Amino acid sequence: MSGYGHGDGERTFAALPPARGGAFTRTWWGQVWLKALEDTALDGQQLKAGRRHARAGAVGAVSVRPGRITAVVKDRDGTAHRSDVLVREFSEEEWERLLDLAVDSAGHIAALLDREMPPHLVEDAAAAGLDLLPGIGDLDPECGCEAWDHCPHTAALCYQVARLLDEDPFVLLLMRGRGERTLLDQLQARSASRAAAPPGRGGDGGDGAPGSVGGMPGVPAEEAYASAFLLPPLPAPPDLPAVPGRAPSLDTDTEPEPGVDPAALEFLATDAAARAHRFLAGALGPGGEAPELTETGLEETGLSAAQDAVRLATGSPAPWIAARLATGSGRSRADLDLATRAWRFGGAAALAVLEEEWEPDAEALARAGARLAEAWEDDERPVLRRAGGARWTAVGAEAQVRLGEDGRWWPYLKSAGRWAPAGPADRDPAAALATALAADVC
Repeated sequence: MSGYGHGDGERTFAALPPARGGAFTRTWWGQVWLKALEDTALDGQQLKAGRRHARAGAVGAVSVRPGRITAVVKDRDGTAHRSDVLVREFSEEEWERLLDLAVDSAGHIAALLDREMPPHLVEDAAAAGLDLLPGIGDLDPECGCEAWDHCPHTAALCYQVARLLDEDPFVLLLMRGRGERTLLDQLQARSASRAAAPPGRGGDGGDGAPGSVGGMPGVPAEEAYASAFLLPPLPAPPDLPAVPGRAPSLDTDTEPEPGVDPAALEFLATDAAARAHRFLAGALGPGGEAPELTETGLEETGLSAAQDAVRLATGSPAPWIAARLATGSGRSRADLDLATRAWRFGGAAALAVLEEEWEPDAEALARAGARLAEAWEDDERPVLRRAGGARWTAVGAEAQVRLGEDGRWWPYLKSAGRWAPAGPADRDPAAALATALAADVC
């Protein structure tokens, strides 16, 4: 049951449906609220009439703000009356005391965050001279019907507010003068201030005190959660370095362990630094997100060892490292060169089109044929011959288009007897073939 309102200083709750039978409140703090009403009102018949009004759904939207609750209540004949109930606001000094009490115990905050009124907070406040919950004479009525005591309208409003308090005790705290967001911000700021205080000023005691590691056997989970809420805010993120950090030199006088290649480790460290820099740039950018898988292969995750070897080779490593990457991925140097060419055009997706052949089902093949047919005018359409799988070769030219499983078309050019990627993918097969034909002319 959430309220809408006008900033943190006022909340308005939509009219509640009629209440059929049962008690108006199920929480102990709601019962204390109603007891304050029943102890204050002088005429029991007016209270009974107010209960009937509330049960019948005669109370409209309820506005809650510091020191006052307001609603329009209708009589059976439809006559509407504005009804207000006034509750004493706490002074600034009283709020200071209450905030000190609340921040002293993570359990108090945990209960409030769980939409419960912690009994110990009420008891501690009372011991400090603060009556958080109202007592006799604390609910002061004002009604348009001009009754001098609680009338059926203000009584109905109080009964309805008891239902609101059941769901959210912050409603009561707003009546006392603090909205939820303001209150939580002040608690967090106060906790951060205590955490930053020099030893001996605030915080826990010495050995064995409740906050010490050695004397703390454990705390309930909700208190640990609330303690996390009260931690000081994180510092601002660091500025993004202009360039990735340089890998440390591992070329030392000490011989490496067998099987450890310092130069290869430096290469991998340099690559890791470059990728980390890209992720950090994304996280610190306007969107606040790290790079994801892209069609251009800018940054890809979840790669196999053979795919990652190609990604590493696109960085133009030293020849001996490229040779190791080729051997480790089961490719010849010529195959690795083709693979890196494909990767530069489209990452893992482009590599799959180069090295893997797939067979479209009949429906996908029909769609591909239709797209190829409609891509040109009748008198301009090149003669295409299907070359198996999802590949079509232009008759009389060393050009080819390949259909990827994602529906994109890739241009290919035959060079030195081998098909090689000729450019990035395109959703239009005609554009992809034009790229391949242009490469053939060149």
